[in-house]
Amino acid sequence: MASDLKGLEVILGVTGGIAAYKAVDLASKLTGEGAVVHCILTDSACKLVVPKSFEAVTGREVFTGLWSAPQEYRIGHVSLADRAQVMVVAPATANLLAKAAIGLCDDLLSTTLCAAWEKPIIIAPAMNDRMWSNPAVQQNVGTLRNRGWRFVGPAAGRLACGREGLGRMAEPAEILDMIRSVCSGS
Repeated sequence: MASDLKGLEVILGVTGGIAAYKAVDLASKLTGEGAVVHCILTDSACKLVVPKSFEAVTGREVFTGLWSAPQEYRIGHVSLADRAQVMVVAPATANLLAKAAIGLCDDLLSTTLCAAWEKPIIIAPAMNDRMWSNPAVQQNVGTLRNRGWRFVGPAAGRLACGREGLGRMAEPAEILDMIRSVCSGS
């Protein structure tokens, strides 16, 4: 059976939320369906998951910074944005949402998001429930939604801090469904 994701160029941004381990599974599922996955890990993400995990499941080098680039890397954030048919950030922390909402470009992921503003962008937030409900975070989410960014999650459940609440990253299968929906024009 042919996958509707075959050949799709996906930039997968991974931030420093504890849910970063789920992003490895997402990258694996995307690759398994034939998508070409380019991963960008923030410094904080690299403290939780290692780039080699993403390299193993995608068969591609992982981008970890503006100044540590593979050979194919031209002007990184621009060439990555040009290549992408869709950008996905999973997990997306409150920090990333704030930077994106105001256009702050201080790392490879935020600069690539800024350069890819005309592309479909899917965000899978993950954070503590109190952080998610913070008015500043909700204002940033509203700003990004108004720009056409699509959100999947967060889900309710047990959080890393032990609390129950809204803040868990959506499961990889749900994110895949959103990618299919966005890329099919639904």
